Amino acid sequence: MKVQEVLEAAARAKAAGSTRFCMGAAWRELGGKKNAFKHILEMVSGVNSMGMEVCATLGMLNPEQARQLKEAGLSAYNHNLDTSPEHYPKVITTRSYEERLETIKNVREAGMSVCCGGILGLGEDESDRVGLLHVLATLEVHPESVPINALVSVKGTPLGDDEDIEEVDAFDMARMIATARIVMPRTMVRLSAGRLSFSDAEQYMMFSAGANSIFNGDQLLTTANPAFEKDTALFEKLGFQGKPAHVGPMVSKMELQGDVEIVRVVNGVQELNVKVEQHTVEAGAKM
Repeated sequence: MKVQEVLEAAARAKAAGSTRFCMGAAWRELGGKKNAFKHILEMVSGVNSMGMEVCATLGMLNPEQARQLKEAGLSAYNHNLDTSPEHYPKVITTRSYEERLETIKNVREAGMSVCCGGILGLGEDESDRVGLLHVLATLEVHPESVPINALVSVKGTPLGDDEDIEEVDAFDMARMIATARIVMPRTMVRLSAGRLSFSDAEQYMMFSAGANSIFNGDQLLTTANPAFEKDTALFEKLGFQGKPAHVGPMVSKMELQGDVEIVRVVNGVQELNVKVEQHTVEAGAKM
């Protein structure tokens, strides 16, 4: 897409109530695409000037590319791990798990927020879903955003033609979202690809389980998404209000009251100070 087309799309998204604008390219890595990268930096700068958060997913990044994106105004970078380290080689061969983790490291060191999640429906076991969340929750810093996707299978592809892979249902999504919310309490858990297959009631269950963000707009990277108008009507029905750009998730009532204080997260152990009947008890919760 041309730079102006992207900026016009961002303006429409802002007018419809979106506070973050995400741009994606379906390639393995940015590599030496210098001309394309120049245009992307212009897009990032233009969207940032509108007062929106800016997110991009462009495949693998080196430290210099991450630095330039940050300087242009990129708020966050999306680079999903997709599944557990054990299941990953069975479904993805274009890049290694370690290469994905290296890109996440480059993004973090450049000073951008990390958007990193996974996909359900890749033929994984429940242990693989736990494994993915374990990797995310034991990163040095939790991702600011964790998208939870349901695979939208396409006939003619290996996963789309594999009849042994069970379809992801709303309960699978709710369990994954709820667990992500518990082990990463300050993370924005995004209900992402696959929403078209779930009813309003099922989506409400997922929000109740802990999802506090969605990808909104007509098109994700490779799949369709509910239209702006439908999402607006759903949010009005459920009484949801969007948060302003550049503002983190709401702090829980218990934290505001001083009953719970999240001190830090070190090597997967969340250290809490929990106040019970005016007595302070130090507790370690294993993630």
